Amino acid sequence: MDKVKALKYFPPYGAINGTSAGDTCPTCRGTGRIPRGHEDQLVAVIPCNDVRLKPRRTKLYVCVSMVLCLLICTLILFFLFPRSVTLTPVSVLSVMVYFTPDTVKIEVTNLVNISNQNYVPVKIVEFNVQGLISNAIVGKAKISTMTDIQARSQNSCTIQIDLSIADEGLNTYCKSSSFKIHSLFLHLQ
Repeated sequence: MDKVKALKYFPPYGAINGTSAGDTCPTCRGTGRIPRGHEDQLVAVIPCNDVRLKPRRTKLYVCVSMVLCLLICTLILFFLFPRSVTLTPVSVLSVMVYFTPDTVKIEVTNLVNISNQNYVPVKIVEFNVQGLISNAIVGKAKISTMTDIQARSQNSCTIQIDLSIADEGLNTYCKSSSFKIHSLFLHLQ
């Protein structure tokens, strides 16, 4: 009974005495011996119904490796995906107004919080600010002396913006002596 099971899993391939019903072995030609000098020309013939050709849990290994690859990819994307750096104004520290014959110059000093929600540090290379008075751009400033912001942190920064109002209507409004208090709503963007 054991021989039947063994033959089912490992069927004979060729025989020494030539009584096999199958084909002869291409290496030894049915003799069971390998001729001298032909050891490097061996051919292995394995039948298709051999259980060694069907390893167990192959689908499980493939699925587990795919799930691990997907998990690693999502983790990399989660930690390295760029998030926006937010800028929130805290307060206006000072406003200085200078009158010249042609323009009105304003120096605004702001305190701003810059928060970095990324998992990597961010370096601000250039920071552009423009001042708006009733949808008219009155000045632009480019600041390039910003600091580095570490990962998942918040940093306070003082920004000084120089604006010059060259519009005639706004100049006459700011220089008029009929008003004691001149107020302009300046929107920084």
